[in-house]
Amino acid sequence: MKIKFLIFTSILCFGCSKVEPRKPINPKPSSTILKETIEESIKLNKIEDEKVILIIKIDSTSNYQVSPNGFWYTYINKIEENNPTPKTGNIVSFEYNITDLQGTVIYSKEELGLKEYKVDKEDFINALQTGIKLMKVGETITFVIPSYNAFGISGDGNKIGMNQSIKSTVTLININN
Repeated sequence: MKIKFLIFTSILCFGCSKVEPRKPINPKPSSTILKETIEESIKLNKIEDEKVILIIKIDSTSNYQVSPNGFWYTYINKIEENNPTPKTGNIVSFEYNITDLQGTVIYSKEELGLKEYKVDKEDFINALQTGIKLMKVGETITFVIPSYNAFGISGDGNKIGMNQSIKSTVTLININN
């Protein structure tokens, strides 16, 4: 009995002396796949930008400006006075609508109602978060926003489709500190 125990213990000790690490079940994607995905996203964004630029060129009545943040905008009502613009932490009130690039209403300002937004402290349409900071009380701006700066690849899950660029006309009503 003692001999069997010694043999068993010896096998146990020496059999487990060399530990081999397990290989991962789901290895990380290779840098090649990641690079290809990034390149494909850049191509898709460029195609979307070209569609937006074409729509802007067709609208000869408006003078659109390009934002370095990836959207275009034009003033419908511009205030020339040196009034303040919203800063981080301000609570702003505004009305807005959302249309497709051809101007078909997706969400009307009546449907959306008066929006209160704490600047840079709440999640909202990415381009409008930046665009609102350009505005003075009483101004109205139309923003043309590619999907990657609006609702992204998935849309809003309701009326805005996948990879859908939008227009939004915003009127800033009030800025509270």
